[in-house]
Amino acid sequence: MCQIDGRPPVAAATEHDDCRSDDFPWHIGVCDAHCHPTDTMSSIASITRMRTRVLTIMATRSQDQDLVASAAAEHGIQNRAAIALPAAQHTPDRVVAAFGWHPWFSHQLYDDTACENPFDPHNAEHKAKHYSSVLTPPPDEAFIAALPDPLPLSLFLTETRRRVLEARTALIGEVGLDKAFRLPWPWNAAEHSSRDQTLTPGGREGRTLSMHHVRMPHQIAVLKAQLRLAGELGVAVSVHGVQAHGVLFDALASLWKGFEKEVVSRRKQKLVAKGAEDFESSEEEEEYGDEGLEETQRIAGKGFKPKPFPPRVCLHSFSGSPQTVQQYRNPSIPLRVYFSFSTVINLSTAGGESKFPDVVRACPDDRVLLESDLHCAGEDMDRVLEDIARKVCEIKGWSLEEGLTRIRKNYEEFIFG
Repeated sequence: MCQIDGRPPVAAATEHDDCRSDDFPWHIGVCDAHCHPTDTMSSIASITRMRTRVLTIMATRSQDQDLVASAAAEHGIQNRAAIALPAAQHTPDRVVAAFGWHPWFSHQLYDDTACENPFDPHNAEHKAKHYSSVLTPPPDEAFIAALPDPLPLSLFLTETRRRVLEARTALIGEVGLDKAFRLPWPWNAAEHSSRDQTLTPGGREGRTLSMHHVRMPHQIAVLKAQLRLAGELGVAVSVHGVQAHGVLFDALASLWKGFEKEVVSRRKQKLVAKGAEDFESSEEEEEYGDEGLEETQRIAGKGFKPKPFPPRVCLHSFSGSPQTVQQYRNPSIPLRVYFSFSTVINLSTAGGESKFPDVVRACPDDRVLLESDLHCAGEDMDRVLEDIARKVCEIKGWSLEEGLTRIRKNYEEFIFG
């Protein structure tokens, strides 16, 4: 999720951009693995006119959860077969919903599972105690007064479970960790009266950033609660990670501990009779509760067994190193990790652009995804997806037809397993 003055930078379309799309194989099906068009609700109507086949729309905070749900209710993809349909004009089924709470807003949730004493979010003393404990440096009274009353984490998880089950084809996201982000200063009267009314409230919208960060232990608690929910429901997760790749890996690893796959040497594999191979740890088959199992199996599949970690994770606009990619490729890891890329994040700086080819080459061919990370649906979203697709295919040595076919299959596996 990238916001500069409320929106990510998007270069103006050129005549060359318009012409080159004529040779781009949109008919194969381009799937945007991560975007935020509900930040500009007026753009939602343009979804059915886009060349992009599927938009995976992220919720991030209280103000956009129901907006994502409404977009999915009107345009939602119902099953895997629907993705194979051509993205003809006015095709209504274009959206996969993602419901989550972004680390930039994680301070707005209080972890009621960790509260020893009753907590009243509307009590000024309790509110001040919460924000002083999760923000660093602790804010003053005026800053705290401008913040919303915190919401109980348990309530958000209950509502998210309901939204995912109602949407049928959905995932958890955007969630994650961010060491770099700082909270914006509260609105002043003049700024608020002149804000762009077309934007969904709750974002930065160009406000100057304060010195306050969300403490990492609180971000981790909010993240892990959502990862556990995804494991309970058997759905994928879209994850944000900025300057926190090691901490993020450790948070995930703490959930899959005890469920690692057995890594069998090639010598040992040769001793196993052909057709009898089963190298997964028996621990992976352990039950992890059966509450609501029938309902979640309707979404995740009949063979699904809940676990304390999600089955699949996408590291969106992945900014880590090739070494971090290799860390996630460890064959003992019991979940599938995908890496998605965007021009607005991965190619927005000289440093990001210089390391991009090596990172893409390090990613397994069957784990690469594409995204726009844009906050407005329409032609710009199509254009930046075409740009990143061309760059990834060039680096991988794929033709556009081969590359887009591979990546669409990857997307289907990420969403449906």
